[in-house]
Amino acid sequence: MKLAVLGAGAWGTALAVSAAKGSHEVSLWARDSRQAAQMQAQQVNPRYLPGVAFPEGISLESGPLSPDHAALKGAELIVVATPMAGLREMLVQLAGTSVPVAWLCKGFEAPLTSAEASIGLLGHEVCRVSAPKVRAGILSGPSFAQEVANGQPTALVAASEHAEVREALVAAFHSPMLRVYGNDDIVGVEVGGAVKNVLAIATGLCDGLNLGLNARAALVTRGLAEMSRLGLALGAKAETFMGLSGLGDLVLTATGDLSRNRKVGQLLAQGLSLEQAVASLGHVAEGVYSARTVVQRARVSGVDMPISEAVVALLEGQTQPAQAVAALMGRDAKSESH
Repeated sequence: MKLAVLGAGAWGTALAVSAAKGSHEVSLWARDSRQAAQMQAQQVNPRYLPGVAFPEGISLESGPLSPDHAALKGAELIVVATPMAGLREMLVQLAGTSVPVAWLCKGFEAPLTSAEASIGLLGHEVCRVSAPKVRAGILSGPSFAQEVANGQPTALVAASEHAEVREALVAAFHSPMLRVYGNDDIVGVEVGGAVKNVLAIATGLCDGLNLGLNARAALVTRGLAEMSRLGLALGAKAETFMGLSGLGDLVLTATGDLSRNRKVGQLLAQGLSLEQAVASLGHVAEGVYSARTVVQRARVSGVDMPISEAVVALLEGQTQPAQAVAALMGRDAKSESH
């Protein structure tokens, strides 16, 4: 099978490596031609995934994308491995393709205007308005790029309303060390992937303040309730949030030492500014950029998300770490089902 992976960050590179190890032919496209040339020369991605050598089967591409670009020629599956901010641009360029398309980014797109009624969109909603004829989906779930590239056991979920897209993702990435499960609930899978990043900032804050394991467990559990409420309001299935893209991804991102979003919370607890925290990562922490849109969408949908609201207040400098925790703990008592 021939794949085109558009975006040579850590996650795109890791999946390209994994697919190539599975004897697939992979074109890995980098926007920066200098980065592509460096990877070609060294046969490794020194910036985003150092120490992981490229197996046979990966070709490096760069340059402006077009329908006849070498990276796309003969592809049977196109994987968009950009941050959420770059998804719309990619989908517009792929609007005429008949090849299944899947993205890897998790989050809500920032609103395109400052109008009060404008809300951020999930990936499938972006696709619906920018490339409505494309058969598309998402590959998501609990996964750190480094572990996938190293061939450590991982399970992912391929979500799409199109069986053809789910089957293409399974064919491309399912292997003895990487299990890929199909799911037709793309709304639930995308909500889980978006909200867990915001909640991971909260648990990082909790850990950074040394509040203990009880507090972390409470945040994860109540965070899962928030995630589920928003998902159900947007049309998701409840059982999706008990799966890989809900509970699974939340536990990994909220507790794993490789989690960039959790690290942001820890650094804020240590007194760093948001700018300092983000700059120290060297990678994108999607929760920082999607927190505001998560809360906006929740408000429009009439969904109460106090943990996410507290994260937004913290990121926007409206409160300090200890105050954010105190505000959450000081909320009125209520039934657990609310």
